[in-house]
Amino acid sequence: MKYAPVQNFINGKFVSASTNKTLDVISPIDGNHLSTVPLSTSNDLDEAVKAAKAAFPKWSRTPIKERVQVFFKYKYLLEKHLQELAELCTEENGKVIGESIAEIEKCVELTEFATSLPQLVSGEVLEVSRGVECRTEHAALGVVASIVPFNFPSMVPNWTIPNAIALGNCMIIKPSEKVPLSCGKLAELLKEAGLPDGVFNIVHGDVEIVNAICDHPNIEAVSFVGSTKVAKIVYQRATHNYKRCLALGGAKNHLMVLPDAKEDMTAANVVASMSGCAGQRCMAASAMVGVGNIDHIINKIVAEAHKIIPGKNLGAVINKESKERIERYITEAEQQGAKILIDGRKAVVEGKENGTYVGPTVIDYVKPNMSVAREEIFGPVISIMRTNTLDEAIQIENSNPYGNAASVFTQNGGYARYVIEHASAGMIGVNVGVPVPREPFSFGGWNDSKFGVGDITGKSSIEFWTKLKKSTTKWNPEAGVNWMS
Repeated sequence: MKYAPVQNFINGKFVSASTNKTLDVISPIDGNHLSTVPLSTSNDLDEAVKAAKAAFPKWSRTPIKERVQVFFKYKYLLEKHLQELAELCTEENGKVIGESIAEIEKCVELTEFATSLPQLVSGEVLEVSRGVECRTEHAALGVVASIVPFNFPSMVPNWTIPNAIALGNCMIIKPSEKVPLSCGKLAELLKEAGLPDGVFNIVHGDVEIVNAICDHPNIEAVSFVGSTKVAKIVYQRATHNYKRCLALGGAKNHLMVLPDAKEDMTAANVVASMSGCAGQRCMAASAMVGVGNIDHIINKIVAEAHKIIPGKNLGAVINKESKERIERYITEAEQQGAKILIDGRKAVVEGKENGTYVGPTVIDYVKPNMSVAREEIFGPVISIMRTNTLDEAIQIENSNPYGNAASVFTQNGGYARYVIEHASAGMIGVNVGVPVPREPFSFGGWNDSKFGVGDITGKSSIEFWTKLKKSTTKWNPEAGVNWMS
């Protein structure tokens, strides 16, 4: 075991859980045993909530311009420890080091946005009548929680940590039990940056802690990122307990490719979108809809995909179960009559035979009713469907239950605008394979990709992590009285 057993982080200290039950943390790169993670109980969560609740009055009353000073320092520490954080991310998640570096760089950008919050939440004031003033202020909610997935061990936690805490809340985070190490390092950096004890806490575990977070009477809001199946459960359970909840689920993102698309740019973007982070991201392109004759572009995609080599520029999928599930999708598509242009099944990396790799896979002549066309695969696999018209392509995209992202590849501005207006997705790309908005623009999908109001990052997150306080004041009794005063 390379690292010491993982511990919870409560009230500024790493502490053991109240249980001896643990899970092994295994590196998907080579199958090495990295650590163990505790399966904490609701008693551990109670301790974290108690610490956060005790810290909340002082932290929330600290002026926001002082609160964000912590995140100026935290941003510096993320940059200082970028390589270390990236290497840890690669070890426990399996992505290649360049992708992990990009993940930490995104953490820096998210933190940079949080430092701008004083300029975005200054409130409004207006003299609504002679001598009568109305004012709005953003107030923190209290103790909040984030439940985060395995695919971005540092970035997704930083979707919520800087904004929620800078806005005056105290936070409890529940990392994925598959990748628990990165959050511990983030806790160390936040403490070094000067964050007071109790403001940020980590409770490790599995479904028991997720349920306990949804049920806890002193947690005011819950954010979740994961599969749609679990997102629905979390949203229903949390809101049933009268909490705010924003739950992000899965996706089936469609790339619509027109014959006039630039071949090289399209092929590079399609392959990068479907294979980046081994396809384990909710913005990955897993379905492509070709409009008309696009054989020349498919040939380029195949050539580009041949450049993606497991263990070199393609990371591992998270575990053996995921590898087997992804390969079952490919086999099923083949049995149903689809044509495998590149087959990533049974990929093995020399010297890392215990790693869990799936090679890039391109499947042509997929029918819209096939499982590979409808369901989230979460692997480096793209399914190509063919249509005659753009309207048919949009119909295929809109008939899927998800709504994270859709992209169109074309040199025709009219067609691009038509897709923007008609695709049922929250994030649209034009000649962009992964249309993730950059700060301050927010991240969030539609339909079965998101449950709740607002988005999880950017300006939209302010409304989720705060509540508005409105005050009306009058100091001059001599002023005339009318219906407004």
